[in-house]
Formats: sequence, C-alpha cells, structure tokens
Amino acid sequence: MLEYMEHIKNIMSKVNDQEKDSINRAVDLLTKTTINKKSIYVFGASHAGILAQEMYYRAGGLMNINAIFGREVMLDREPITFTSKMERLEGYGKELAAAEPFTKDDVLILHSVSGRNPVIIDLAISAKKQGVKIISLTNLSYSKSVSSRHSTGKRLFEVSDIVIDNHGDIGDATCNIPNLNQKVGPTSTVVGAAILNSIVVEVCKELIKNGVEYPPIFYSANLDGGDKKNQELYVKYKNTIHYSY
Repeated sequence: MLEYMEHIKNIMSKVNDQEKDSINRAVDLLTKTTINKKSIYVFGASHAGILAQEMYYRAGGLMNINAIFGREVMLDREPITFTSKMERLEGYGKELAAAEPFTKDDVLILHSVSGRNPVIIDLAISAKKQGVKIISLTNLSYSKSVSSRHSTGKRLFEVSDIVIDNHGDIGDATCNIPNLNQKVGPTSTVVGAAILNSIVVEVCKELIKNGVEYPPIFYSANLDGGDKKNQELYVKYKNTIHYSY
C-alpha cells in the first residue's frame, strides 16, 4: 500500500478506537438538535474550512447544517498569506459570530488542527455566550504542544463542550521522506471529512429510531425528482436553514 494511505488507515483506526465516546456524544447532541428543530453551524479557517464546505448543501448531508464563510480566511482570498494574518486577528471571529442568527441550544462545529488562533477562539466564546453548544474537531497532541494566540490563553479544546481528536501528526503532515526534513502529506482534511460524515450517518440512524420519518437529508439534485424532494424537506426544516435555498 502507498505510504500515505497506510498512514490514513492507521489514523482512522486510532480515531475508531479512541474517539467513540466523543463521537457518540456528538451524535446524540446533533440528533436532539435536529429533532428540536434547532440549527447546526460549521466553521473552519483556510484549509480547515474545506470541511465546512464538505458539510454544507451537500447531497447525502444534513440540510440544517449552515456553513460560516469568513471572506478573509477563505482559500480564494488573494494574497493567500492574508488569510494567516486574519486568523490571528483577535476580534474577527467575534464579528463573524455577530453576523449569525445563533439561538440557545444551536450547535457550532469548529475545525482547527492547532486550535490556537484567535478567529476560532473568538467564534467559540461568542457563540457559547448565546447558549450555543460547541463541538470541536482538532488535534490534541498538536494543540497541547503550542501556546494560544488569543488573549485568554485558551485553545479551542479548552472552550468546547465536546472535543474530537483527529489523531494526526504534530504539524499535520505525516510521511517522512529520506533526505527531507519536512514531513509531507497532511491528514486533517481526509480524516476530518470521514469523522464528520460518519457522524451524519449515525445521526440519521438515530433520527429514524426516534420516529423521524423524513430526516433533513439532501437528495442529489442530479437525480430525477431530487429538486422536488429537497423543496419538500426545506419546508419542514426552513426555520433551521439560514442560507438561500
């Protein structure tokens, strides 16, 4: 097997063995959130934001997941180095939170590998003040090896209600190559997407068990009848969906 794939396989095995409790707690919380017609939000800065796109407006995904896109920390921002500066600008995450219609008992999923930058800490703290529950996807060994860049001295895992560890390498890249000091091949996107999609699957199982006949799952718009089914579900869950449909 190719080395990178072997590393991914080993990391996923660790996640499966060691994160069951946290993942089950996340499943329970998101199930209750959906049954109670509350909203789910997701955010990540720069490459961490790829998971926000993965969870948002996606065939087979939950309709009540609302992505938060900070214009200044998205990968199409040029120069791309500007996103790193904005991640570290304290107060920006607070403004992102202020622009969202958070209500008590909503859930915010935050993805940050290091969990140290102000944008993610600000967003978590601001949302919690409004009664929002925080699920964080981070790398605990990495995060604990670095200091916070936020004035509170807190890292993401320290301001979260549920913490899921992606078990990646410190620095994210995973493969050693002879005569090269820097590791190659980041794992957080692949592993993170697998974790979050696994949670969505388990949430849907629980919704069915709880008598929810039509969970808010997107049908593919490229299947015949998909648009009609999506519109019908949108009507049922429109109060939890805060993007134009």
